[in-house]
Amino acid sequence: MILKTAECVTPKHPDKMADNISDSILDYFLEKDENSRVAIEVLGGHKKIYICGEITTNANYKNEEIEKIVKNIYANVEDIEINIVKQSPEIAKGVDIGGAGDQGIMIGYACLDNEENIPQELYLSRSLCKFIYQKYPFDGKTQITINKNKEIQSIVCSFQNVLTKDLEIEIKKWYKKEYNKDYINKLYINPCGDWKIGGFDADTGLTGRKIAVDNYGPQVEIGGGCFSGKDYTKVDRSGAYKARQIALYFLKNAKNFVKVKIAYSIGIEYPVMISLNIDGKDIDLEKKDNALYKKLLKDCSVKNIVKDLKLKNPIYKNTSKWGHFGNKTFNWENTNSF
Repeated sequence: MILKTAECVTPKHPDKMADNISDSILDYFLEKDENSRVAIEVLGGHKKIYICGEITTNANYKNEEIEKIVKNIYANVEDIEINIVKQSPEIAKGVDIGGAGDQGIMIGYACLDNEENIPQELYLSRSLCKFIYQKYPFDGKTQITINKNKEIQSIVCSFQNVLTKDLEIEIKKWYKKEYNKDYINKLYINPCGDWKIGGFDADTGLTGRKIAVDNYGPQVEIGGGCFSGKDYTKVDRSGAYKARQIALYFLKNAKNFVKVKIAYSIGIEYPVMISLNIDGKDIDLEKKDNALYKKLLKDCSVKNIVKDLKLKNPIYKNTSKWGHFGNKTFNWENTNSF
């Protein structure tokens, strides 16, 4: 039997709170100066937040304003340490001319499993997590295993401040809504018992530690680094968004899935590699007379990605909560600009 599993966590999970702080700081600077260069990482836990990174901006700001952002997300904080410097001039000289902010291989994926065009195990885990979070907006996580027929084999669910019996009611209510029948398979609910301490008060959180949740789950490989806290010049983020858009565009030619890989070099404007795989078959793009390949190269330059996807707008804190793909309000989920 072939089984696939994926998890999802709520915005009150400590790692997601760290992501949210990083992206809220990014949005704060883009609102003041759309050309701000931002790379911010957050480590939090047990009433202390540490913020470290690089920001180059024309905006005037005070640390007190950053501290306010933190307190809006983590009210119990007692100590905030901020260590921010300007972007390294050796990195800046490559970015200033339109080059990528780093090297890396970015993955774009789209499939026909559901309306969000993400793997079904991730879709279901996220759907259940959102459903419970609407009623119980606390730290929590879900995990769903499906078989080769995409039928649910088991559900794991842990939520702060929710009794096991109440969680079971919500899970079965969600299942009835999704499948119009009662759930009869394996449930693992609050396996260590009911719990009341969550978020940064229970555990440490770190920016970028939930990259499988942020991407497509564990069945699709991860290319570059994390997304949160990085401005559009970092192709870890912008390149991955463009790769997703391209995958969605070619999904109309697929029976199951499309996978796109884009590789960049720091300081170089255009990708050094683009590959396209449709339903497991590699498409030969690198022909001198291939107009499609030339179009992809042009569209995947950093300048074009930023323009096409409107990545100078302060849109990022909303991406830090429920994954970066499958939300139709995000520009990279729309293929009209491709």
